[in-house]
Amino acid sequence: MTTPDRPHRNFYGRRRGKHLRESQEAYLEQDLAALSPGPVDWDANPDRTPLDLAAIFDGREVWLEVGFGGGEHMVHQAERNPGVGIIGCEPYINGVAMLLGKIRRAGVTNLRVHPGDARDLFDVLPDASIGKAFLLYPDPWPKKKHHRRRFVTSEHLDPLARVLKPGAEFRVATDIPDYVRQTLEEVPRHGFDWLAEGPSDWREPWEDWISTRYEQKALREGRVPHYLTFRRR
Repeated sequence: MTTPDRPHRNFYGRRRGKHLRESQEAYLEQDLAALSPGPVDWDANPDRTPLDLAAIFDGREVWLEVGFGGGEHMVHQAERNPGVGIIGCEPYINGVAMLLGKIRRAGVTNLRVHPGDARDLFDVLPDASIGKAFLLYPDPWPKKKHHRRRFVTSEHLDPLARVLKPGAEFRVATDIPDYVRQTLEEVPRHGFDWLAEGPSDWREPWEDWISTRYEQKALREGRVPHYLTFRRR
């Protein structure tokens, strides 16, 4: 069997903040390994063997959240949808620690956590295996020269389209007008239809929405959230 060549991938952004509380260090040490979806990193899975999602989640439908921040939305969805398995990926370890604390308090068992780059997770997700995906308040990379670092580029959207089932929903929330522009330009080019029929469809949040700390910061600073819904063709 030929082992795939490991691609060179630049990573931009922080992986760790200045300080973790003692309790958060304990969450990472005690809980994180048990919540892994399986061998994702190249050292653990150099052949890029696809994850067995049916085994991980007992045959349930699987959803994906890319960059879950502090984990509020992910836990909220897990509580509302116990019949669904949800995988979240987040390279910022402080956010991972926050999520683990929320998982403990909520007692949800239908979550798995990849503390790393979404691109590595895409490498081991089977084709057409994800029923819904979320991209909520992603890093805006506001400088024009950094727009290629945004998630809504071919590097991320091509593999996302591959792992989503036909008809799967892809939700994007952002408070950055230029991110809205780029999302509406790029996402439809990669096999998605925008589902908006009127202004309320991007001005009002989804019925099952929970406002995150990133959204609350945006509102305090006078920025307007946009809620974009796409469907995989």
